[in-house]
Amino acid sequence: MPLGRLSQWLLLAPALALLSALFLVPIVWFIAGSLASLGGASEIWGETQRTLGSTAIVKTILNTNVIALTVTLFALLLGYPMSFALSRLKGAAFTLVLVCIVLPYFTSIIVRTYAWMVLLGRRGIVNDMLLSLGLIDQPLALLYNRTGVIIGMTYVLLPYMVLTLYAAMKAVDMRLLQAAEGMGARPFEVFRRVFLPLTMHGVLAGCLIVFILAIGYFITPALMGGPSDMMMAMLIEREIELSQNWPAAALMTIVLLAITLALYSIYSRFNDQSGAEGF
Repeated sequence: MPLGRLSQWLLLAPALALLSALFLVPIVWFIAGSLASLGGASEIWGETQRTLGSTAIVKTILNTNVIALTVTLFALLLGYPMSFALSRLKGAAFTLVLVCIVLPYFTSIIVRTYAWMVLLGRRGIVNDMLLSLGLIDQPLALLYNRTGVIIGMTYVLLPYMVLTLYAAMKAVDMRLLQAAEGMGARPFEVFRRVFLPLTMHGVLAGCLIVFILAIGYFITPALMGGPSDMMMAMLIEREIELSQNWPAAALMTIVLLAITLALYSIYSRFNDQSGAEGF
């Protein structure tokens, strides 16, 4: 091994050891210990069939993916124009908008979630405002259902999309857009044929990041969702705390971990290719 690469690994060794001790070892211990309690391979296979063949678990996996996809779509629709505006700002205006995007992360996620519960409740600020304006006759059901889950998760994950898209948009050479306009292209054509393709790697990277984070979310769905909006992280917690079914929780953890690692490998591979092309 070259000396330079060896020195890099030596520098990374303390961080890798700490991450392994805090994250990797507990996960491996939990999964191995839970499955070992079943006995032999035949018992583990039988439990796997019962767990992954359960209608409730299959429905939860589908719910998790549908909610994560919906949140990713809304984050993209909201984040793209926000990122474009941010990439065009300078000076104090840029600093102000960036602070507004980042500042909520200095507040506990539980506090932010409860704030949304106050806003979206039947007697919350949103319903009271709509009732006072005469736009609705009775309060809307914005909480303890999928609507509340999507609103809350989109709010929490939106900055990841915005900052990823901003990095991609900031790298675009605006002279290319000016050249397209100078050749007679209309604004929409400039966006569709020049700007969007140049930022597509940021779109895909942002979508993968938001989706990976969304499929493992727990606090917001648990507080703002209803019984029909259970996600995989919530089901794992229920199997451990209420049912004391550690093997089933371990198997669902493996499924969630496999989905996350597969998506992360896609993101990593795509990010490497995008970086090579940009270089």
